[in-house]
Amino acid sequence: MHEMSIAEGIVQVLEDQAKAQCYTRVKTVWLEIGPLAMIETEALNFCFEAVTRDTLAEGAVLNIIKIKGEAFCMQCLKNVPITERYDSCVDCGSYQLQVVQGDEMRIKELEVE
Repeated sequence: MHEMSIAEGIVQVLEDQAKAQCYTRVKTVWLEIGPLAMIETEALNFCFEAVTRDTLAEGAVLNIIKIKGEAFCMQCLKNVPITERYDSCVDCGSYQLQVVQGDEMRIKELEVE
């Protein structure tokens, strides 16, 4: 389960930013995750709750914002929606797609004290 290491990484970022920006408590974390990032959101929520115990983010709410997957089709020369890494183009059926969006995971916003 790589969600545990992801949750630990999130807490490390929060602690690093707390030192840099002088906050002492994290109340809410908004996290953007694309469908191609291969992250199980329920597992991530569970792991986040576990790893934030006794940290500045204990009790923090993790809000997950799901973003859409998108790729550029080299045959159609346009962006098309995708839900999995090896999807075909919805317009022409080509597999010559370059991912444009949807494989990222990033902290979008924090509510802190």
